[in-house]
Amino acid sequence: MRLWSFHPGYLDPQGLVALWREALLAQKVLAGKTRGYKNHPQLKRFKAQPHPQKAIAAYLFFIWEESCRRGYCFDKTKIRGQRTDRKITVTKGQLRYEFARLRSKLKKRSSRQYRAIASVKKIRGHPLFRQVPGYVEDWERVK
Repeated sequence: MRLWSFHPGYLDPQGLVALWREALLAQKVLAGKTRGYKNHPQLKRFKAQPHPQKAIAAYLFFIWEESCRRGYCFDKTKIRGQRTDRKITVTKGQLRYEFARLRSKLKKRSSRQYRAIASVKKIRGHPLFRQVPGYVEDWERVK
């Protein structure tokens, strides 16, 4: 499971679809409707919120919004419940780490999208997140 911290607009079509599916799985996990993934590190920041299900709904909403901007328009009815306006913090180190991983993936999978993001210096975060100074998050499994 990978719930990217950067803006979904950086993803290629394959990555955007994968993010939508993984965030929907996260929504099920946070609602207690799965057996697996309950302790997945990617979910720690959502579980730490006062209303984890509202946080994942907000996360999904912005992915849905990006899909509509591109003309795909994922099924919005799959987003369960209300979403929060409360921002989750993410460190700039985490964003840089994730963005480097994305670049590596795109270099192999989508040279067009790789070229589109290759020169990005200031990484836009996913709209749910507020950037703060810091290194890679403790929950991240660094490769």
